[in-house]
Amino acid sequence: MGKPVTDMQKLQLLLQYRWHDQSLLHQALVHSSFTYESRDREEFNNERLEFLGDAVLQIIVSEHYYKLFDDKTEGELSKMRALTVCETSLARVARSLELGRFILLGRGEERTGGRARTSLLADAVEALLGSIYLDAGLEESRRVTLRLLADVMEDVITGQAIQDYKSELQELLQRDSTEPVTYRIVDESGPDHDKVFTAVVVHLGIRLGEGRGRSKKEAEQQAARMAMEKLAEDERAGGVKNGPVW
Repeated sequence: MGKPVTDMQKLQLLLQYRWHDQSLLHQALVHSSFTYESRDREEFNNERLEFLGDAVLQIIVSEHYYKLFDDKTEGELSKMRALTVCETSLARVARSLELGRFILLGRGEERTGGRARTSLLADAVEALLGSIYLDAGLEESRRVTLRLLADVMEDVITGQAIQDYKSELQELLQRDSTEPVTYRIVDESGPDHDKVFTAVVVHLGIRLGEGRGRSKKEAEQQAARMAMEKLAEDERAGGVKNGPVW
């Protein structure tokens, strides 16, 4: 039962961590919907590991910011931690690992787009961290956690942590389609020190939105935001109004 060994090896390479007890890795990837539909009802799911991983994540991130910023107040540190460990941030990590394709889901959860669901992906990241803690202890958990969250933490520290419209749009669209959502930078303007980028978001060959920003990342987020707004307007109007076909 479970994913092929080659898949597990690939995930461990992506995480740069190899489990001593492979059963802990397997358990971290078993969603409760899979257990519920399985004939083997004694199969463990990842909910207990998720509980543990949440605590491990909190202490590692809290300690990291506490040591890094001796001039920040308790309130400021709490806000930074909250932005770092929120569902959106953890799901961002999961998507960078393509974690969704490794998770064992029940058929019902699969049909309703569970592999792209932000909450499910965030829970799986916590479960993985909980399993690493049991497998190797706090120090190894710290190493893996800080590496996985490096980009998120950089955005939090520099004030670039914004709502993740790209993840929200992907989750929305993949409820009805497994086709990927793609982004293209279609224009750059301004001098090198003050560039403005224009991005478009495309799904099923249709341009859904366009956005601008001081970085490619910001432009893509704004394109996703515009797409979300247009989809909401179309839904309220009772129909779908497609953009240009690429």
